[in-house]
Amino acid sequence: MQQTTVQVGGMQCGMCESHINDAIRRAFQVKKVTSSHSKGTTVIVSEEALDEAKLRRVIEDTGYNVGAISQAPYKKKGLFGLGR
Repeated sequence: MQQTTVQVGGMQCGMCESHINDAIRRAFQVKKVTSSHSKGTTVIVSEEALDEAKLRRVIEDTGYNVGAISQAPYKKKGLFGLGR
């Protein structure tokens, strides 16, 4: 499992978050995607690493600015946020 974190500029509200989440779900096989306009980030959990160029294009096509993209192995948290 991979976790991809994307810095996204231009999100102003929950509807902006939904636009980005929906675009990502349409373009990629993902387990989970969560955007936060207050943090300016989108976090994606997927089985495989995502194509960063395609991810950047998908988000920019919705009208938002993409900054840094980072990918790391995803570790599921256990009960109360404690690692297992």
